[in-house]
Amino acid sequence: MATFQRARSEEQREIRQRAILDTAAAMLDEMPVSAVSLNELSRRVGLAKSNVLRYFESREAILLELLDHNWRQWTAGLPEQLDAAITPDAPVFQRGRAFAAVLTRSLAQNRVLCDLLSAQAGVLEHNVSADVAARYKRSALDNVAALAALARRHLPELGDRADQLCAQAVMVTGAVWTHARPSAAMLAAYEADPSLAALRMDFTATLEEMLTTLIVGTLAQAEG
Repeated sequence: MATFQRARSEEQREIRQRAILDTAAAMLDEMPVSAVSLNELSRRVGLAKSNVLRYFESREAILLELLDHNWRQWTAGLPEQLDAAITPDAPVFQRGRAFAAVLTRSLAQNRVLCDLLSAQAGVLEHNVSADVAARYKRSALDNVAALAALARRHLPELGDRADQLCAQAVMVTGAVWTHARPSAAMLAAYEADPSLAALRMDFTATLEEMLTTLIVGTLAQAEG
């Protein structure tokens, strides 16, 4: 646990902010978003909770910052994977299915991003000021635009529909992640009565199927 004196310069302030973000990121490697508390974060970073709040206005503001960072990292790793998986002159629907498969595979390997996306609208966008909310949404729009640019590169047939498709793909990811992780009580109910598990989701299989359907449907609309 580090200990800090009060920051007295902009450089020191940036060091404190970085330490807080790095500590929160390390916690997310150990636990789900729901278990990350401001008290434990403060203890680990070596600052009083009131001092942490000097640098970030809330736990949710910290996690939104990490969501943006993880999202950008994920997008940055996609071009190489997409180039390797998609044959440029393949039929459009084949390229669409391959695009869905790459997104799914990369997301399945990024637990922290999926967990943050699943908490975005229902948790992380609450308990923040309008300024923080607006700053995050601007970054989210940029992140969707970057993903849409990759979609148009491999699926130029999408045209102007690529941005809407990619925004929907991100929302679907968060929803599937949530439903693919049932509570302990639900798992116990499934074990007691296996028929109740008929709608239980496997994250990878379900997400790939849903993204494929979304992409193929959007391509069909674009053709129409």
